[in-house]
Amino acid sequence: MEKEQHTHIVKYKTYVIVLIALLFMTFASVAITSINLGPYTVSAALLLAGIKSVLVLLIFMHLKFDKKFYALMVAAVFILLASVIFITFLDYLYR
Repeated sequence: MEKEQHTHIVKYKTYVIVLIALLFMTFASVAITSINLGPYTVSAALLLAGIKSVLVLLIFMHLKFDKKFYALMVAAVFILLASVIFITFLDYLYR
C-alpha cells in the first residue's frame, strides 16, 4: 500500500496578509472592551475570537488543504464549544 503525500506551497504574501488581519482583529477586540456595547460586548469579542481561530486553523495549520474529514471534526468541536457557551449564557441569564 503506497501512501501519497500531497505537498502544497503557500506564498509568504498569504501569511503576511493573514498576520496583518489577525493583528487588526486583536487590536479591534481590545478596543471593543473600552467601548460600552452593553450585553453585546462579550458577543462581539467571542465573534472576533472565532474568526481569528478559523483563520489560524485554515491557513497556519493547513486545514484548508487537508482532507474534508478533518474539517468536519473541527466543525464538530466548534459546534460543541458553541453549545457549551450558549448553555453557560442561559445558566447565567436565568439565575
